[in-house]
Amino acid sequence: MVLRRRTLAPKPLPQSTIVDDLFDDEDTGCEECGSGESPAKLLLCDKCNRGYHLFCLRPVLVSVPRGSWFCPSCSKHKRPKSFPLAQTKIVDFFRIQRASELGQTVNHDNGKRKRRPSSLVMSKKSRKLLPFNPTKDRERRLKQMQSLATALTDTGTEFSNELTYIPGMAPRSANSPILEKGGMQVLSKEDTETLNFCKSMMERGECPPLMIVFDPQEGFTVEADKSIKDLTIITEYVGDVDYLKNRENDDGDSIMTLLSASDPSQTLVICPDKRSNIARFINGINNHTPDGKKKQNLKCVRYNVNGECRVLLIANRDIRKGERLYYDYNGYEHEYPTEHFV
Repeated sequence: MVLRRRTLAPKPLPQSTIVDDLFDDEDTGCEECGSGESPAKLLLCDKCNRGYHLFCLRPVLVSVPRGSWFCPSCSKHKRPKSFPLAQTKIVDFFRIQRASELGQTVNHDNGKRKRRPSSLVMSKKSRKLLPFNPTKDRERRLKQMQSLATALTDTGTEFSNELTYIPGMAPRSANSPILEKGGMQVLSKEDTETLNFCKSMMERGECPPLMIVFDPQEGFTVEADKSIKDLTIITEYVGDVDYLKNRENDDGDSIMTLLSASDPSQTLVICPDKRSNIARFINGINNHTPDGKKKQNLKCVRYNVNGECRVLLIANRDIRKGERLYYDYNGYEHEYPTEHFV
């Protein structure tokens, strides 16, 4: 998918479907722009043999897919005709706990939170994180969850709101903040409580006020369904945890750094292609253009949370209703090219 995040650029793989020095056909060109330039980015359909630049496709492809690839005309995969896809069992889909399972939790405050005391003289750096504020209208919340269920179903992804450790990948014991190169900032006790509160809201069906839409250029993308305040926790970035060394040639479009270890062999990444939440569909910015940075309204921050590395997406300014969410997934590394992102 287009505009997704990866903090480390993948190593290029030799691909039979890429036009390179093995091809000496001057007539080979992109069906969209007509140019034969940038042959390393020119992808050939395995059925009709027509060429397409990775950056001319809609949605844009950020890397060369492994195995067979079919152009838009030959592809059998179709996007949902209607959006969002009807989900009659939304409670089961997201494993929402019913009132009987929650005991008295729901009845105590009905999801309301105590207001935090604030000070105008506090610097932004020292201010506390805020929990997301769910939409009050239950029917609207269902539509928000339906949009996420549609995107997850369409991409073959199972919903998960936690980091997962799969046999054969990195074990939980490898996720240790003490291995972080230069150290990792510790999430304060108060902010950890806020994060846990956000998790508990999700468990009882009170989701972040976000709607997933399908854009012909960007693919699935996320919009704010109501105004969101600066420093609000949007979501945690989750998925399967693995060593980067196992994923350097992975063509997944949403891999995120979890632990940047002093020993590169211990560096961990989050792989959300099989299990994930709404974070997978929040897009990265084109940070090669003057307007790219202007669209950024989230920041991606890695924290030590009770002795475990975690990744949070946090609003870095007030976000208006209807505004799409973007963040710079390169962070401080600047190793992944985004010049062709929309």
